[in-house]
Amino acid sequence: MSKLPIVRNVLDNGIRVLTERMTQVRSISIGVWLTRGSRHESAERGGIAHFVEHMLFKGTSTRTAEDIAQAIDSIGGQLDAFTAKEYASYYIKVLDEHLPLAIDILADIVRNPAFTVEDIEREKKVVVEEIKMVEDTPDDLVHELFTQGFWENHPLGRPILGTRETVESFGVDLLRHYFRQAYTARNLIVSAVGNLEHGHVRDLVEEKLGSLGPSDAPTGELAPRVVQRVLVRTKELEQSHLCVGVGSYPQSHDDRYSSYVLNTLLGGSMSSRLFQNIREKRGLAYAVSSGLSAYRDAGSFTIYAGCANDAVGQVIDLVVEELRGVKQTLVPAPELQRAKDHLKGSLMLGLENTASRMSHLARQEIYFDRQFGLDETLQGIERVTVDDVRRVAVDLFRNGSLSATVLGNVNGLQIPPERLNLD
Repeated sequence: MSKLPIVRNVLDNGIRVLTERMTQVRSISIGVWLTRGSRHESAERGGIAHFVEHMLFKGTSTRTAEDIAQAIDSIGGQLDAFTAKEYASYYIKVLDEHLPLAIDILADIVRNPAFTVEDIEREKKVVVEEIKMVEDTPDDLVHELFTQGFWENHPLGRPILGTRETVESFGVDLLRHYFRQAYTARNLIVSAVGNLEHGHVRDLVEEKLGSLGPSDAPTGELAPRVVQRVLVRTKELEQSHLCVGVGSYPQSHDDRYSSYVLNTLLGGSMSSRLFQNIREKRGLAYAVSSGLSAYRDAGSFTIYAGCANDAVGQVIDLVVEELRGVKQTLVPAPELQRAKDHLKGSLMLGLENTASRMSHLARQEIYFDRQFGLDETLQGIERVTVDDVRRVAVDLFRNGSLSATVLGNVNGLQIPPERLNLD
């Protein structure tokens, strides 16, 4: 699977075109990726990248929102988009014969959005409801609260959706200005995977996007500083939700494979230490897991659990115990191999469809400026040793580095610093 040809071209205006051919399928997934996200916003314009993503579906100078929906539905295609902290993506999955229409629609929405006053006002209501939905979804909210405190006063700490106040302040001129600055040739990557010919894709992209102007507007990215803090927010809930975490590695760090393995054996699978110890052996939580978030210049390792209100303290103590344990004692070789095999299996299964491979190509281009095959990644995972895992655990789980956020009906809960002691 990793031997399939990946081809890369850069058009004269700076747009990067990446393709991977999969002849065993009849579909193509194609995406236009913007290398700008919520971290490139000022505080007073928080949420503008996400809002513009919504607006691009509201119609162009030649197509209404209904025209776009009907054109995709009439060929059985799937059109979607999302905004992340460092990029945004617009993508379509279609049968291979409909590739020209797919590129035509994608190019139209990223070049010619209508931005009418009526659509903007209507969409503000929709996005404000989306913001309210996070407030009513405690497992999402606890992560937002944790991140805001963890990277305080930095764009990576702010919510992608923005706030009600920032969203309601957006007007036509502001949105158009942002769009002109961000949606330029040098900020765009076109990634396509499926039953395709690279030259055909490149020619279609050249035809539709080749005249788009480049831009050299600087982004002024500053690396965030981790703020170690404990936040307890009382909310009337049937269950409490907690996040504890430490700073971790950026996307391209040399120790990334070791951190993936460490995450998998701590809380990334059903056989992981946290899942087995907190859920299976003690029945203290329905959901408990760990995860890595990695950006250009920063990362975080977080553990999440949802548990009974009176069990929060016990769960925190057990998490701290597991983090200490992986620092102090070498992981047994069979457990390490199990974690590596799980990681490799889930990675390969995750790359079996055209949409996931299309995303994979684009993200590698964004963070590494190069493509590497699946074999290279699998070898990177397999090379991780028990000493690597312990070294990375010692590096990440330093004493005084652990932050915690608790959301729930936990009046009076105290988490003194010594309770988060990792030595």
